[in-house]
Amino acid sequence: MKNNHVLKLSLAGILCAVAVVGSIFSFPVFGSKCAPVQHMVNIICAVLLGPWYGVGVAFAASLLRNLLGLGTLLAFPGSMCGALLCGVVYWKTRKLLPTLIAEVFGTAVLGGLCAYPLAILFMGKTAGELAFYAYIIPFLVSTAGGAILSGVILCALGKAGAVKQMQAKLHS
Repeated sequence: MKNNHVLKLSLAGILCAVAVVGSIFSFPVFGSKCAPVQHMVNIICAVLLGPWYGVGVAFAASLLRNLLGLGTLLAFPGSMCGALLCGVVYWKTRKLLPTLIAEVFGTAVLGGLCAYPLAILFMGKTAGELAFYAYIIPFLVSTAGGAILSGVILCALGKAGAVKQMQAKLHS
């Protein structure tokens, strides 16, 4: 049992590091930095570790990205909403396609809507400067790229039997 926790925490740490380093490959869309690697990590966490580890990794990666100047405050609602929703969907369905869709919806719609008041409260934006959907489109661009990346990676690993083997090892 203790080894299980060590394995899960180790994998979560590695995935957090991948998300932070991957944020170097971000691009601006409107007022947001789009980091598709974070969304890829969210989905991999959902499949291998579950929703709570996914939210923890998303929070830690967002915090580190902000501390290192690689992200914005908007990284928190986008990544955490997506991680939670895709983790819960995978936990309930055990299917990849609904998980990918849940990540995109959770990040783009729910995370985008949560980013709006956050931008007003903490970033000094006024409601007049922001359209209500101002963060939905950039988050959609970012998360769609990450969903495609993770879909390709997880399909390849699934065909090789590696996903089931990793899940069995992590949840034994």
